[in-house]
Amino acid sequence: MRNILIIEDDKILNKGVAFALKKEGYNVISAYTKQEGKTAVDNNEIDFLLLDITLPDGSGFDLCKEIKTKINFPIVFFTANDTEEDMIKGFECGCDDYISKPFSVEVLKFKINAILKRSDIVEKKIFIYRDLKMDYDAKRVYKNDKEVKLSATEYKLLEILCKNKGRAMTKQILLDKLWDYNGNYVDDNTLSVNIRRLRRKIEDDPKNPQYIITLFGIGYIIGE
Repeated sequence: MRNILIIEDDKILNKGVAFALKKEGYNVISAYTKQEGKTAVDNNEIDFLLLDITLPDGSGFDLCKEIKTKINFPIVFFTANDTEEDMIKGFECGCDDYISKPFSVEVLKFKINAILKRSDIVEKKIFIYRDLKMDYDAKRVYKNDKEVKLSATEYKLLEILCKNKGRAMTKQILLDKLWDYNGNYVDDNTLSVNIRRLRRKIEDDPKNPQYIITLFGIGYIIGE
């Protein structure tokens, strides 16, 4: 299910758009301030962002630019002032399109669908969560912009968890995927050892992990 984030301080508009998009089968997250929006981006795998230009605690332009330096997903601005100057500024910040207030919800839905189809052509190559970054193409991991050296099994394990951020990954699923990866039998003890090694390398406090969370009796998860 696609996650759409709406950052719009007009609560009636925000809730109305959220209701319409939920009926289309989207999972919708609503935020009403710039800070709430930043928190939502940090803690969720966002596929699409509807962003108001003027927020009570800052500029949508600034937030768009900040997000685009970290992770790439489509951003469409809500605007009541579709001047050429504002539109150019938005595109320079990295937005994908504009929709002017007032607008048709049907037009908005078609626009979202079209942009998502285009974005599907380009697979996400970079994963970012808090200060952890994975470059899938280069097979490199960074913490606080410093490269973290991982073994092949450690990297694959972290990649599986990151590509399933927010999903509970059972031990059996992880074991099956790791076994498929290296062609060798991987048992529960090997998995636990690699989890401990990863935590020592990416956690600020391995005894109080904030990235790789244990779900007792189930497995592990990255993200909330």
